[in-house]
Amino acid sequence: MHAKDIMTTPVVTVSPETPVAEIARRLLQRRISAVPVIDAEGRPVGIVSEGDLMRRPEAAGVRHPSWWLALIAEPETQAREYVKAHGECARDVMTRDVTTVTEEASLEEIATLLEKHRIKRVPVVRDGKVVGIVSRANLLQGVAARQPVPQASVGDRTLRERVTAAIQASGSRGDFVNPVVDDGVVHLWGMTYSEAEREAIQIAAAGVSGVKRVDSQLGVVSPMLRASFGAQ
Repeated sequence: MHAKDIMTTPVVTVSPETPVAEIARRLLQRRISAVPVIDAEGRPVGIVSEGDLMRRPEAAGVRHPSWWLALIAEPETQAREYVKAHGECARDVMTRDVTTVTEEASLEEIATLLEKHRIKRVPVVRDGKVVGIVSRANLLQGVAARQPVPQASVGDRTLRERVTAAIQASGSRGDFVNPVVDDGVVHLWGMTYSEAEREAIQIAAAGVSGVKRVDSQLGVVSPMLRASFGAQ
């Protein structure tokens, strides 16, 4: 699944000259949290989010920076913040470093970008022009809609060997665990040393490629019995 499969389109955009009040109205009317700012050719030059507008003096409950932060801030930084707080149009308040993706970007690539840049959405471009936008909500929608890749069927004997190996790899003590596989369904019989190990074994079995379902009948060895085995 790619950006073109989950992106929101058409995109609500503004120009660099769009007044701040108009941007706020569009965010409210469309129930969105940000708008890309595009030039006359449709190329992204910035983005304005709710966070940018919350710095405005007219925003109720706006926070003013601490006096000591103002003392250590560089003049250039203070000047930029002043412009964002008092500017009249999109070019004054927008975030200029815009991260974009193409229509072919995968969900994994987009998620990585959002995490890396600590952003909530990313414009999608085609030939440098904005054609869509992908938000965190779009990503979740894509994940929810994505169908699991069909697994190649394998024989029950092979599947049992894989399940046994997965149990061993989980780090759990599977001395008294017996997996029985019938038509792709794994039946787990026996006992485990702890509730945590029982859960780990069940998850390990369910994660084996080709397993249709796990039916667990595993019990947990009592503390007294564990002590007689010399187990912790």
